[in-house]
Amino acid sequence: MASLPPADPAPAPTPAPTTAPAPPTAPAPAAEPPWYAAYPAPRKAPRTLTRQELLQFFKEGKQGGQELILIDVRRTDFVDHTIRGAINIPAQSIYATLPALFNLFCSTGTRRVVWFCETGSSRGRGTRAAGWFADYVHDQSNFFIESHVLEGGINGWVEAGGEYLEFVDKLEAGSGGK
Repeated sequence: MASLPPADPAPAPTPAPTTAPAPPTAPAPAAEPPWYAAYPAPRKAPRTLTRQELLQFFKEGKQGGQELILIDVRRTDFVDHTIRGAINIPAQSIYATLPALFNLFCSTGTRRVVWFCETGSSRGRGTRAAGWFADYVHDQSNFFIESHVLEGGINGWVEAGGEYLEFVDKLEAGSGGK
């Protein structure tokens, strides 16, 4: 009988990897909702006041007070200038203070409240604040006070240059800017 050739030895097992598996990655943090997400959207768009209309108001020698109140709603970007006579109330505090603002403006006989932010965009803080205030005024059945947003915001006012710059107030250090 013939002998069979020796069988090939069984292949050696593949060694296990020596590196540990990568740890599971943590899920990306959820994006924080914008500040205004905590409040209802304004029900309707506010009226717009053009910078030309506001400039005419100033050129007629009028000042803020009964006829018109300017509210600059910038917060961290409220840096070194604003429109003459404007008061700064950051947009993030507007919704909660609507009743107090309404009562204040009623008691002083204010006719128009003009809100503005950096750009005056349709999704911006000035537009949102003006919309909330317009809604509140309407809910109170008040037809005397008007709520407006300044078209173009502070950037549009400053970029217009010329006579618009005559009505820009520089802020003193420590008065609310960075």
